[in-house]
Amino acid sequence: MQKEINESVLELIRGDITEQDTDAIVNAANSSLLGGGGVDGAIHRAGGPIILEECRKLDGCPTGEAKTTSAGNMKASYVIHTVGPVWHGGTQNELALLKSCYLRSMQEAERCKLSSISFPSISTGVYRFPVKQASEIALKTVVDYLNGTTNIKRVVFVLFSEKDLNVFNETLVTL
Repeated sequence: MQKEINESVLELIRGDITEQDTDAIVNAANSSLLGGGGVDGAIHRAGGPIILEECRKLDGCPTGEAKTTSAGNMKASYVIHTVGPVWHGGTQNELALLKSCYLRSMQEAERCKLSSISFPSISTGVYRFPVKQASEIALKTVVDYLNGTTNIKRVVFVLFSEKDLNVFNETLVTL
């Protein structure tokens, strides 16, 4: 699915984020930034050792924040690493922290003068954030950002499963 917002395009696709040809891809990282499973592990494997080298110099990243490295061997030029919240039933500021992940990532892309960015569904894997709530936060945050003044012209949400893609599609229709 694709939607025009202001002078930008928002796309929802099923695929592998490491194969995206956008200026940056977003990594759903852990706070050490030193690699892990899921999206994080896939990005570190696809990008090669340069990402880990650069991450070591960043001294980690707090939940809800974002930091940037090069993308190593991937098509993208940059990886924006953001640390999503672990789901605890919504009682530990998880919604605000997830929103901050998307907002800070967009701001990092803007700071780096990028025009395109690809996102995974942050925190919905091993961190157990409910996909429906996560899709609402993610899409609303990005749509609101694109409705402002921005140089970002293309945002792609790359969903790993057909089920997650369907949830994001349903959410985007309602925005």
